[in-house]
Amino acid sequence: MPAWLPSWVTPQLMMSMLVIFIVLNTIAVGALYLILLERRVAAWIQDRCGPNRVGPMGLLQPIADTIKLLVKEEYIPKRADRVLFMLAPGLTVIPALISFAVIPWAGTLEIAGESVAVAGANVNIGIIYLVAVTSLGVYGVVLGGWASNSKYAFLGSLRAAAQMVSYEIPMGLAILTMILLAGTVRPAEMVAQQLEGQWFILHQPVAALLFMTCMLAEANRLPFDLAEAESELVGGWHTEYSSLKWAFFFMGEYGHIMIGSAFFVVLFLGGWSINPFTGADFGMTGGLAVILLQVGVVCGKVLVLVALIMTLRWTLPRFRYDQLMRLAWEGMIPTAMLMLLVTAVFVFLGLDSQGLMWIGSLGVIILIWLGRPFVARTKAPNHRVGLRGSRFSPEEAIDS
Repeated sequence: MPAWLPSWVTPQLMMSMLVIFIVLNTIAVGALYLILLERRVAAWIQDRCGPNRVGPMGLLQPIADTIKLLVKEEYIPKRADRVLFMLAPGLTVIPALISFAVIPWAGTLEIAGESVAVAGANVNIGIIYLVAVTSLGVYGVVLGGWASNSKYAFLGSLRAAAQMVSYEIPMGLAILTMILLAGTVRPAEMVAQQLEGQWFILHQPVAALLFMTCMLAEANRLPFDLAEAESELVGGWHTEYSSLKWAFFFMGEYGHIMIGSAFFVVLFLGGWSINPFTGADFGMTGGLAVILLQVGVVCGKVLVLVALIMTLRWTLPRFRYDQLMRLAWEGMIPTAMLMLLVTAVFVFLGLDSQGLMWIGSLGVIILIWLGRPFVARTKAPNHRVGLRGSRFSPEEAIDS
């Protein structure tokens, strides 16, 4: 480092500032173009044309939408709590912006004889930080719905709060399973173990499925968007919002999608690893060209997951609210607890180091399949009503 710089200006600090600057701008611009991508994916799935008029192939449509939102009228309901009403969109966006700090985007780069991590903050509690920060997004949703002084917004915020609290439990158990398997809470160390061996998704497919499902619920994405169901609640907690405050909610949503996808890549898809089986891969250190290639691999995996999430939105129907809560409390939470117990047994016996953890996941699936008929279940509140002459629900099949 140059002699005229203060001693506290280290290569790691400069790299962290560069990563934070790039990531924050990527989120801001990426959220706009993810909306365009979703509109194009929706148009492709529904066999129609998407935005294609503003700019070549519609690439300037996000800029046009941003300008439109900038000039729209700011509206605040009469009896709304003005302070909380204006604070809520920021509380939704900020957790998404600061969550990226601990994501390792690549390995270590040698600068001035010092190994520098390509991350915003190379801290020892990275996974715990991610879990803690991403759970703060519910406060913006709840405050936005309550401060709007609207029954639709209030009901939407109540739904969102109950949903997020419910699905944070299986998500936390799935993450705890991975921490137990890896023996560390450092994201870079988890990636390093997958580089040397196999991707964790091969060892823990059940935990990966639980995490992905909970990620959709945490981001209020279909089929878990009960908090903003247009057919029931107009728009949910952001019904009374307009202009940039309304846009901030969607920026926070797409930010959470990106952070959830990046978190999934680190936990289960090996980070910048391209070989899921043998461990012959990029490694943790390299020159600038290798680092850029590693960043490209991580971003490519994140983009694929985001596209998958968008495809699910236009593939699966929305749950009923009782189905949503039953899935969490009667399905996912017991499964996550069983997965954690099996992982603990395998780690205690040392079977995880032999690459046999997939047998534990398979055993969990078999146990659930065999034990499901013996588990007490609540009766569905909406019974199928028999219809005379119907071959799908004949009147004679309904129990008296």
